[in-house]
Amino acid sequence: MNGAAPVAAGIYVHLPFCPYVCPYCDFAKWPYARRSAERYLAALEAEIAASPAVRGTTMFFGGGTPNTYAAATLAELIATLRERFTLPADAEISVELNPDLALCEELPALHAAGVTRLSIGVQSFDRDELRRLGRRHAPDDVALVVGRARAAGFDNVSLDLMFAVPGQTEASWSDSLERAFALGIDHLSTYGLTVEVDTPYARWYQREPGAFFDDEREARLYEIAIERAARAGFEHYEISNFARPGRRCAHNENYWRNGSYVGLGVGAAAYLDGVRSTHTRDLDAYCGAALAGSVIPGESETLVGDERTGEATMLALRTLEGVDTREFQARYDVDFHQRYGTVIADLTAAGMLRIAGERVQLTERGRFLANDVCGAFLGGH
Repeated sequence: MNGAAPVAAGIYVHLPFCPYVCPYCDFAKWPYARRSAERYLAALEAEIAASPAVRGTTMFFGGGTPNTYAAATLAELIATLRERFTLPADAEISVELNPDLALCEELPALHAAGVTRLSIGVQSFDRDELRRLGRRHAPDDVALVVGRARAAGFDNVSLDLMFAVPGQTEASWSDSLERAFALGIDHLSTYGLTVEVDTPYARWYQREPGAFFDDEREARLYEIAIERAARAGFEHYEISNFARPGRRCAHNENYWRNGSYVGLGVGAAAYLDGVRSTHTRDLDAYCGAALAGSVIPGESETLVGDERTGEATMLALRTLEGVDTREFQARYDVDFHQRYGTVIADLTAAGMLRIAGERVQLTERGRFLANDVCGAFLGGH
């Protein structure tokens, strides 16, 4: 042994079962079935035991609907992960959940198990929009769940909202935002609807493309979100994320800093030692390999040179702070302005970037075209 300290890494755990499947979703997920869920949990525990030795910094349970599993099961899983990855006692541990009242009876048990942060998939406070999205909770359920979370001791509660939903209006979107902020939440994530291939929404789009938003109308809803969040005292700390001071999602910030992370479960992604890997999305293949102690099928690539620095730039530009050029030089041994001088000059002249001391950041205009701006750094000088 060389005595080197284990690398610090975020821990992502994918729990893929849902009480129902939404028509827009293309995540690795399946309707809940007891036998499948039990087999998956055994496979996950086998993968955890065989995982690389890293020092865990944060933990995030995504899905799927993680609290489809009982709180006692999640508590045992958290204990196993804490021991395996030596997670600090005060580490941020996030769990995604839906505001379904029947699934939220066990919030006190989740808090007792060490969960510190809840990410609630609300998507909309409009009854018709919820119906179009295939969601089964009612708008008023959200306040009840947030209230239960507070009563259980959670002081970090986040909501997810979706814009550019077919049939949505500026008024209904504004109302959803106002109702979210009125609940006294700590964090808000807003996502524009993406039509994913091989989903019911993709088939709807083929039949009726006019039902979906164009870029201009979608940008207006994003602008409304930015305005309402600022008015509520939230900082726009990442393209899609807003938080009260001190309530950013530490786990996701590690992604945007191009930090290391371990991905556990079907379809999960990891980034360690410059290697980005993704597990298979085939549930049977994942479980079979993990239970047999075999290499889990999937894909991997080693990011070096321009690929590594380009991706690091793309991730950093998504954040409020942008690229710290001094830190970039120290970490990648690359002079940022020298390497990307032409790109920076062109995008600055176009009003997409600004230079603030040692930092290069997106402007407000740049945030509306972030994919194009960030993609320019993946394409060369």
